[in-house]
Amino acid sequence: MLYGEAEAPSTVEKEKPTWEDSETDLEIEGEDTERSFITGQRELYLEACKLVGVVPVSCFIRNMEEPYMKLNHHGLGPMGTKAIAIALVSNTAIIRLELEDNRIMQEGVLSLVEMLHENYYLQELNISNNSLGLEGAKMISDFLQKNISSLWKLELSGNNFKEESAALLYQALSANYRIKKLNLSHNEFSDKGGEYLGQMLALNVGLQSLDLSWNHFHVQGAVALCSGLQANVTLKKLNLSMNGFGNEGALALGEVLRLNSCLTHVDVSGNNISSKGASKLSSGLEYNETLQVLKGATHQLFCREACWVSQPGDPFPGPCSLLQLFLNPISMDGAVLLILSIKKNPKSKMEELDISNVVVTEQFSKILDGVYAVHPQLDVLYDTVKGLSGKKQALSLRMKPMKLIQSYADQHKIPLVDFFKSLNPTRAMEMPVSEFQRALLQQNKVPMNQNQVGELMKKLEDSKGMVNFSSFM
Repeated sequence: MLYGEAEAPSTVEKEKPTWEDSETDLEIEGEDTERSFITGQRELYLEACKLVGVVPVSCFIRNMEEPYMKLNHHGLGPMGTKAIAIALVSNTAIIRLELEDNRIMQEGVLSLVEMLHENYYLQELNISNNSLGLEGAKMISDFLQKNISSLWKLELSGNNFKEESAALLYQALSANYRIKKLNLSHNEFSDKGGEYLGQMLALNVGLQSLDLSWNHFHVQGAVALCSGLQANVTLKKLNLSMNGFGNEGALALGEVLRLNSCLTHVDVSGNNISSKGASKLSSGLEYNETLQVLKGATHQLFCREACWVSQPGDPFPGPCSLLQLFLNPISMDGAVLLILSIKKNPKSKMEELDISNVVVTEQFSKILDGVYAVHPQLDVLYDTVKGLSGKKQALSLRMKPMKLIQSYADQHKIPLVDFFKSLNPTRAMEMPVSEFQRALLQQNKVPMNQNQVGELMKKLEDSKGMVNFSSFM
């Protein structure tokens, strides 16, 4: 077994507590025993490094007792990954592990899978951009079919997965109910892969978020995916951006939106959808009761999973959220169809329509006023000719404050709570409202005006005049 290849000193062995009695165990053992256990964990890792012949990673040693372990771009290779896997077998602290771009290859995947057979604490794993290929996909598929770990978030972006890998993932995820969030972006799935993944969506009862952006789905693949979506009752977030399935794919998606009562986030940016395709989506929006935000082209921002990657000179990057249409050639006529479809739907949950690349006229503004009368919660972002004002102005000032902060956290791949703790000089989990408000206005990571800060205060302030960050964990 993997964990038997390197052993910690017997004086620091600790039986893995069950979830139910873990707090009691910690209270009984006390801080000294816990500190001794962490020391033993480090010794175990050093012994494993010596065994497999790799240099220990100091970042891993320093943070073994923290819940978030980020080791992206460390050049671990298969053996470095194996040493970490050995140490993680008995680790009860780390719940989120990032190993992106480490050349872990198939051998590294095997070590991680063996570790996950024993570790029931790890919940989030990122092994994107590691050249896993078909063999890596097979190992992951075999593991997922067993439903034995606590893993709920898995990132597999950029791993050279092709059609055969899609078939394996179809087998695994048709039976797996534990994975809630899966990233398969930047792979090489084409229409046949879309057919496999569409069949998976029809059977899966666990996934809530799926990223398939930057693949090669065209009309056939998009139609197959949408066919699967019609039978799916759990998926809330779907990213299909940068695939190029055109207006026919938009037609299939419009039918999904008409019938689906679960999806809240859909991204179809960069799919060559014109105003004709927008009309197909509009026919679905007339009946949809769950979709919240429809985003259009946003100043050449390029979307990837849950964040924006902006180009020089762009406004503040906003979050990648809900149904997006950016980098699609939609005209003002298409924009009018979209807002009118929302107006016709009294049960629409739409909160934001982003068509900020579409230049509109005064006539559009008048039509929009009628839409606002029916749906006052709606925010429409659009471009204007000089002298015509939109409902809000600069992009960063039009967005809700929590969206701005979440975008910053996603872009820098940090937990949301870490951003808030960075505002507190003591790094404590709470601070007085007045100090928190002043810190928000003075910080320059997420530009916000006084109105946005005031809106945030109303949501975060408790009855004692404090802001507690634990709610963001």
